[in-house]
Amino acid sequence: MTHMPSPDLTPPLPEWDLADLYAGPKAPELERDLTAAMHDAKALEAEVKGRLASLSGAEFGAVIGRFERVYETLGRVLSYAQLLHAADVADPERGRFSQTMQERATDISTHTLFFTLEINRLDDGVLADKLKDPEAARYAPWLRDLRSFRPHQLSDELEKLLHEKEVTGRASWMRLFDETMARLKFPIEGREMSITQATDLLSDPDRARRQMAGQAIGKVLGDHAPTFSLITNVLAKDKAIEDVWRKYPHPVSARNLANQVEDEVVDALVTAVKGAWDQLAHRYYMMKGRWMGLDHMDYFDRNAPLPEDMDRRYSWTEATELVLSAYGRFSPELAQIGRRFFDKPWIDASIRPGKAPGAFAHPTVPSAHPYLLVNFMGRARDVMTLAHELGHGVHQVLAGAQGPLLSETPLTLAETASVFGEMLVFRAMLEDEPDPKNRRVLLAGKVEDMLNTVVRQVAFYEFEHRVHSERRLGEIGPDRLGDMWLDVQKESLGPAFKFSDEYRHFWSYIPHFVHSPFYVYAYAFGDCLVNSLYESYRQGLPDFEEHYIEMLKAGGTKRHRDLLKPFGLDASNPAFWRQGLDVITGFIDELEKIG
Repeated sequence: MTHMPSPDLTPPLPEWDLADLYAGPKAPELERDLTAAMHDAKALEAEVKGRLASLSGAEFGAVIGRFERVYETLGRVLSYAQLLHAADVADPERGRFSQTMQERATDISTHTLFFTLEINRLDDGVLADKLKDPEAARYAPWLRDLRSFRPHQLSDELEKLLHEKEVTGRASWMRLFDETMARLKFPIEGREMSITQATDLLSDPDRARRQMAGQAIGKVLGDHAPTFSLITNVLAKDKAIEDVWRKYPHPVSARNLANQVEDEVVDALVTAVKGAWDQLAHRYYMMKGRWMGLDHMDYFDRNAPLPEDMDRRYSWTEATELVLSAYGRFSPELAQIGRRFFDKPWIDASIRPGKAPGAFAHPTVPSAHPYLLVNFMGRARDVMTLAHELGHGVHQVLAGAQGPLLSETPLTLAETASVFGEMLVFRAMLEDEPDPKNRRVLLAGKVEDMLNTVVRQVAFYEFEHRVHSERRLGEIGPDRLGDMWLDVQKESLGPAFKFSDEYRHFWSYIPHFVHSPFYVYAYAFGDCLVNSLYESYRQGLPDFEEHYIEMLKAGGTKRHRDLLKPFGLDASNPAFWRQGLDVITGFIDELEKIG
């Protein structure tokens, strides 16, 4: 690959403008919305509480619409507060504003909490009669998903207590994690770097720089291990208490129910991936070690570029056109939606102190539009991350037509559009590259991304499972957390690696463990699902683009079984997961042939 100098990644890297939500924290529209939401919530409670069973179908549909409007208003306020905070997590004023908005939203939603609880107490026959009316029937998928939680619903008093204490309980510990992580400085080469900048150096072509970065990350995380251990222990115990009260049989059961996927399906996925660790990660990284001339790689070599990789950096303009062009080859409609994110200030890509690390797509509310956050350093992986988050954004735009209650997609399906977007960009780059050496670099990069998405995320899931299971027996110290982390990393990554002692602290910067327990398997679910989907596309399944766009438009109205039927796929079949993993195995086979 031809060496190219790193482009200037300072502005014009875009930063988002949140004015489409509110002009600022003191905008009069924000206070107006909060006041109106409180008024509407109290009116709903006064007029409807205790009367749901007696309402006609049309009246029932109308009051769901009233609940939905309050829900959307609070969604707009909280989205604004969350995005403003993410843009500078280290700013105490933004932190206070975000906390205040959460508290006010909680106060308002306390008056609507009765609504979902009362719906779940309705007799099946009574609800069925109401759903004969078209206005109520529109919300049938939301009601179906809501009522799936009926066996785990507590008394109204307990539900209200848990709801009101959220802002001073779990949410506060999440805020502590975010603000602590944002303030950490990693001393490397005479500079104080953020976690984003420091972890980016783990992909540097210079092994000495990778080692220096890894040691600095491990040292700083280790210095703060007691804090991160405390956060982890408190949140795991909090979850265990609630799981017992709600009678969830396993730590992951609540997540599976929220994802509308059966425990057995997730178990089948995890079992399939763990059973293939030797054929996937172990096999690939042994090859990579040979390519790099190393008897054993260290943990900081995992994401190292190959020797022939000249570490090309892409400008923002190049990345934009590459991603949109790949989307356009598949679907002009998706590319047209995607271009709006770049033409408008809907993306925050710059690197700056205090900004939240990583990347995400925030759907906000259907009456507005999604926003994307990335930390763009110009590497090929950053281009793939951009393709990933844009897939989320396009999906959220298409699903938004369903409205606030029906547009929300289970995590397992939410990752489909994002991973599919990555695959489109990768295939386009591979097809446009004539040089065999460069193709190997691209192919190896894709394999590593897939291993990070499938093997690494299932390893994260396994780590979480062990932490939450052991936490039920007592508090877990930082050393024990480090031991569990190292054990899982050794099992999943295999004998190609040795793990220096500072790596035992690397579990502590993974935000999903704090914000969304057991979220991580959704990435593996999405990757394997997309591998199978893409094979259907390559084999020329009739009307694939139309089926795919309809799947995205469905939002949360359909379960995965129904969404996958047009593609001839069934996630409940164990062979489905093997088919997805076989795509990764095929890429590794191709790399072995290239040598």
